Amino acid sequence: MNIVCKPSVLSGTIGAIPSKSDAHRKLICAALSVNGGTLPLYPPFCDDIAATVNCLTALGAKFTETPDGLHVTPVIRQTHAVLDCGESGSTLRFLLPVAMCVCDNIAVTGHGRLPERPIDTLTAAMSAHGVQFSDGKLPLNAVGTLTGGIYEIVGNISSQFLSGLLMALPLCGSDSEIRLTTVLQSSKYVEMTLDTLRLFGAEITVSEQNGLLHYYVKGKQQLRFPDEISIDGDWSNAAFWLAAGAVSDGASVTVSSLDSDSMQGDKAIAAILKGAGADVSVCGKTVTGSGRTMHEINASMEEIPDLLPILAICAACAKGTSHFTNAERLRIKESDRLSAVAELLRSVGGQVDELPDGLTVYGGQLTGGTVHAHNDHRLVMAAAIAALRCAEPVTILGAEAVSKSYPSFFADYRQLGGIAEITD
Repeated sequence: MNIVCKPSVLSGTIGAIPSKSDAHRKLICAALSVNGGTLPLYPPFCDDIAATVNCLTALGAKFTETPDGLHVTPVIRQTHAVLDCGESGSTLRFLLPVAMCVCDNIAVTGHGRLPERPIDTLTAAMSAHGVQFSDGKLPLNAVGTLTGGIYEIVGNISSQFLSGLLMALPLCGSDSEIRLTTVLQSSKYVEMTLDTLRLFGAEITVSEQNGLLHYYVKGKQQLRFPDEISIDGDWSNAAFWLAAGAVSDGASVTVSSLDSDSMQGDKAIAAILKGAGADVSVCGKTVTGSGRTMHEINASMEEIPDLLPILAICAACAKGTSHFTNAERLRIKESDRLSAVAELLRSVGGQVDELPDGLTVYGGQLTGGTVHAHNDHRLVMAAAIAALRCAEPVTILGAEAVSKSYPSFFADYRQLGGIAEITD
């Protein structure tokens, strides 16, 4: 599907969609609990959440749609399961260790760029603890039962390796310790995992030794669905609306259902935009971005890699030269996001230097043009926001990729006054 977005001004209020990061974790913990319960999560689901639901179903969980949300009946141990992770890195990396606690053998597949994304760090750690893999990348088969013990993994490739192990190890028959061998990146996502596990009653303690984190997990634990539970509003996708309000004169976009106390690292978007001169206000659980001329943005992407595409668009619309650093991990996302974002900016008339671990973006006037989405949902949304400040329309090739995280993005875009027309 190709979509043409024309220059326009967005204004109004939109509700934040459920956080994909939060929903993944709570779905998995609910399915692993001894009692099950109902999550305030309603279809239609984005592609990544649908992949997690489908994989948990294959592992013996049941999901029932109710007026109060999605009721989860816990997993029943399976002898064999086929897990199709779609294009979801979270689904794959979270459920690979979890599956080997509740299933004797699995076959795992994935699509798009997922088979190229690294999991060898995780498979190596699991191979040392009772699991045998047919391959170190997708598609693969795995047999055995994950055991407790001492795990040593790096923390600078993907925090999802650590989160997956943290969700699985409480189910093992003995205690475990995870020792990071490098400094942890995207630490807020791991804190979100720990918060979720503790909400479900897990006992996990954390210490620091020689500047590196160690996690201690008791074995033979039982997770229990809590009496009260919620799903965070998604700061990662709300960032596109706040930026849409900030980059255009006369624009003002308010996003509701955002928790300023959320563990989501991408809530930093509000402070970053405000620090660059945008008019950003927070009132309770509503956040508003309003048009004002911005200056350069200098930001490390170490903890907030998913914000790079939209921050690069903001930088291209601002005055001055912006620098985005510590972003080398973005090369192993749904696309090589460093290269793809640089290509996007050039395609719409922007000026950018691509560095091995970052981007330098030069502010100025965007002209419009044709953008290839590279099957990356965040590039689709970034291009649509860029169109607001372009002199001519922006054609987005492969815009259907947005369904990975935000299927209703273009409906919400039009609701706020944006012009987005499907061309085929």
